[in-house]
Amino acid sequence: MTTIGVLGLQGAFREHVRSVEATGAKGVVVKKKEQLDEIDGLIIPGGESTTMRRLIDKYDFLEPIRQFGKSGKPIFGTCAGLILLASEIDGSYDVHLGVMDIKVRRNAFGRQRDSFEASLNIEGVADDFNAVFIRAPYVEDVGEDAKVLARYDGHIVAAQQGHYLACSFHPELTDDHRITAHFVKMVEESKKSLAL
Repeated sequence: MTTIGVLGLQGAFREHVRSVEATGAKGVVVKKKEQLDEIDGLIIPGGESTTMRRLIDKYDFLEPIRQFGKSGKPIFGTCAGLILLASEIDGSYDVHLGVMDIKVRRNAFGRQRDSFEASLNIEGVADDFNAVFIRAPYVEDVGEDAKVLARYDGHIVAAQQGHYLACSFHPELTDDHRITAHFVKMVEESKKSLAL
């Protein structure tokens, strides 16, 4: 069975586990870096990116997550998770994991009270995905290896680069599990190719 870990330091990680299990895969909360050896793919949930980075540093996750991605295992970052994956953050010299060739703008859609929902066309995933945006970032620019999957109001809100997937919204806060299922499929495909 495919096992998807959800980084359980902060954010809606239990909701992500529920979404993973709704696709038929096994979901586990990851709180120790040693658990990365036991999973096939990793979701980095939303939350507050600077708080999450402090916790990643405190529990020594940064390099192990980077190596997890370098080994070919898929990583999916949602909202703050997208910021952590980006190789460039607008107005900041400090990047976190820096594994995806994308430039992001934090809190791009405004503050908490500016939260909203929108129907998105996500290429290869869904043409009517109800996306929940909460203090969401967006992608300002993608490198040539990254592919834009969805836009909202002209801004990039979902992208994929090889075995990395990122979105600005919170798919775990809805009952629509199609983008989670897309990630699970990415993980299943990587499992097959890594087993060769």
